[in-house]
Parts: sequence; C-alpha cells; structure tokens
Amino acid sequence: MKRVLVIGGGITGLAAAHRIHELNQNSNYSVNVTLLEATSRFGGIVHTEHRNGFILEHGPDSFISEKPAAIELAKRLGLESRLIQTNNYFRRSFIVHDGRLMPVPAGFHLIAPSRFSPFLSSRIFSWRGKARMAMECFVARKSTDEREDESVASFVRRRFGREALERVAQPMIGGIYTADPELLSLRATFPRFLKWEQKHSSVIRALRRRETQSDIGASKAHASEEMSGARYSLFLSFDDGMQVLTDELSRRIPGNASQLNSPVKRLKFDEAKRTWHIETGKGTFKTDAVCLTTPAYVAASLLRDTHSRLARELDEIAYESSATINLAYKRSQVRHSLDGFGFVVPFIERRSLIACTFSSVKFPNRAPADHVLLRAFVGGALQREVMQLEDGEILSRVINDLDQLLGINGSPVFTTFARWNRSMPQYHVGHLERIERIRRYAATLPGLVLTGGAYSGVGIPDCISSGETAAEEAWKQDQ
Repeated sequence: MKRVLVIGGGITGLAAAHRIHELNQNSNYSVNVTLLEATSRFGGIVHTEHRNGFILEHGPDSFISEKPAAIELAKRLGLESRLIQTNNYFRRSFIVHDGRLMPVPAGFHLIAPSRFSPFLSSRIFSWRGKARMAMECFVARKSTDEREDESVASFVRRRFGREALERVAQPMIGGIYTADPELLSLRATFPRFLKWEQKHSSVIRALRRRETQSDIGASKAHASEEMSGARYSLFLSFDDGMQVLTDELSRRIPGNASQLNSPVKRLKFDEAKRTWHIETGKGTFKTDAVCLTTPAYVAASLLRDTHSRLARELDEIAYESSATINLAYKRSQVRHSLDGFGFVVPFIERRSLIACTFSSVKFPNRAPADHVLLRAFVGGALQREVMQLEDGEILSRVINDLDQLLGINGSPVFTTFARWNRSMPQYHVGHLERIERIRRYAATLPGLVLTGGAYSGVGIPDCISSGETAAEEAWKQDQ
C-alpha cells in the first residue's frame, strides 16, 4: 500500500490528512497516511479556550465565506448547523483618528469608496485628502506587463495619495497580513485592484459598478431566500469557537494515523528506491510521499541537505510575530457604545495596538450577560520592537491604549496572552515569482508536496484548500 506522511498538524495538515481519508473511503484505491505534529496539540494557531462563560480565541476567530473551502469542509464534517454569523446590527468597524474611533464610511472597500456621500462626510480624511482620493477616477492606469509586481503602498499612493495609504490602507490591508505595505506584493495579496485598474481605468469606478451589480443580486437573492436558504455573512465562526473545526478534523483521523510530540529532524530522499526517510525523535519513517505543511523556514531546515536551492528559496519567505490578548470586562466599565466589530489603528497614531475586535459584539455568546470581551492585537512588521518586550509590559501598554480609546474604568476581570512567534508569512514584492521557483524545484523531488499559508493564501479557507489540493496530489502520484 502506498504511504503518505503529512508533517504538521495545523489546519492545513489536518485538512490534508482528512482529505486522504475521504479519498480512501470513496475509492477502491487506498493510501496509508500518517500525520506528525511536533507539539502536544493539533490545530496550530487555531486555539479556543472556554473560561467562566467566555469563549476566548487565541488565534483566528473567524473565516471569510467568500472562499468556499471552509464552508464545504464544515458541511462534509456535519458541522454546518454549528456555523454562526456575525451580528446583524453592528456590521461596521472603526479607524482610530487623532485618538478617537471614527466609523469606516459606508461603502468603503479597504482602500476606496464606492459611495461618495458617506466618504465626503467622514472625518477620517482632510478635505485635501478627500479631493486627492476622488481624483482617482482621472488617474491614468499604469501601462505594465501583467507579471510586473508592485507594492501595495506604491499602488495606493499612485492612485489615491499619501493620506489614503496612511489613514486607511496601511491599517486595514497591512493589518490582514501584519505587514509593511511598502513591501507587500499587490499581485500576491490583492490582484483584483490591479485588474480593476486595467479593466476600468479606476478602482472607484470598478467598485461603484460592482456595488450596483451586488444590489441587484442581493434583491434577487432576498426574493428566493426561502427556497435557497439564508445567505451567509462575510465572516463566519462556530458556536463554540474555531477549534470546533480542528477538533472534529483530528477526531476523524484514526489514532494510529496521527502522532503528537513528534518533531521531524530531517528529510532524506532515496533516489534509487524513490522513497523518503523521515527522521524523528521516535524513529525513522519510510514513505512514498511527503506532504509538508510547516512554515517555510521549517521546511527549509528539513530540506537543506536534500535540495539546497529549494531550501534557500523557502528561507527567503519572511515571517513576522504577533500577539493576541483577550480582555474581559464588566459592561459597566466600558463607556464606548461598542456599536461595531472593532477598530484598526494606523501606524501614524503611534499606539502599541494595531487592532482590536469587540468579540462579544461580533459573535453571539462570547461573553456572559453584562460583560464584554475584547481581543487586542500587537506586533507585525511595523511593530517588531513591541514584540521584544515582556508579556507584562505589552499587556500594560494595551490596557492603557484601550482605556484611552474606549473609556474603560478599572482593571479587566481577567486577561489571556498568546504570543505567536514567526507565525505570519509575508508576501513581499516578487512573492509569486519565488513561489514559481519553489514549485519548480520541488517538482524535481518525486513525492514531495509543499503546502500551507506560506504560498498562496494565509486565511483559513486558503489553508484548507491548499491542504486538500496537496492531499489529492499526493494521493494520485504513481497511482
């Protein structure tokens, strides 16, 4: 029987191992799969804790519904009934401006407005900044080879001006990747902006057309909602937290097919026998295919003796560190109305925070009655110095920022602190070309499949999709 070894028990590795089991069950052809995880738990950064009636997310708290992989997997696992949507009444967010929370204008899409009235009345931008952004409709599109890359910062400045970059694009787009927009690849992260520029000569024009079409589509969907089922909100989670998904995945994988506390030390490829030898602290595995779902720098260390050029390219993918802090308060302690899902903080505001989610507002049952749960974020490419501080100092700074921004009185009921070192891959300019080289080098090693957030998407649906695709590739090889 063919053997496949999945290295890494985060969401990508769990999705990959589970997909192989699905393929085995639905085919006369069968593959022996083993999942190895270096730590004492499966799930990676997906980590939910329950405490005193609070549901605390130490990693991601949701996933986007626009990409179908996560929803489809939830359905196959029988978890669809446990999916929950965001609060219908407060689907908006804020941006910190001069020490105060300002609502993001209605119809504003990351970097540009699709509606002019809310944009013009917003106090986030100066009149000069608004005029420069409105002029985007008349900025000539850049004549460029479609393979030529550009940073997100360069694109936003070129089309919308400096204020748009500093006040909105940096905190909103950069925050998704905890990245420096001066280095972030537009083609690898938001290629639709480039396509809209080329097709419509204006991002604003493309957004306005898109919103008109969306309004028409929403009317049609509403008319047929009873027949087709309710439409999902943009962000989804599970009733008891995101770990519902990873727990169910690990439960579906037989105990003899998965091992915790099994760090891999080295990979060696036997060209004569076309097999892989995987050295762990518990012994050596022999396998026909390896599905490597670890961070790129871990993959590089494992492959350095096998393919030095591949390892070098993997090492070139940068990673940034961050921390997530959960803070529980009595509702009476917080003066702000919390009538949104949270806020982001521009770097020019010089705060320790980069963002904060109002968790107990965003999703139901995240906190007991008369309490609120906040989730603060620090670190990333623009705040590396913060991550050098001790946990207590970071927490003190975060509490001070929240006290000032939300009008909080007194100490939190409790806090939790989760530090994620080198957890977020950075898609720098030239990322797609690097991935092409990595794929080309990996193809010279039969049975090796590289997958995970380092390559083609960092979100939960991206990781699930890449893990399942890798599993299908490994399952089919030499079939």
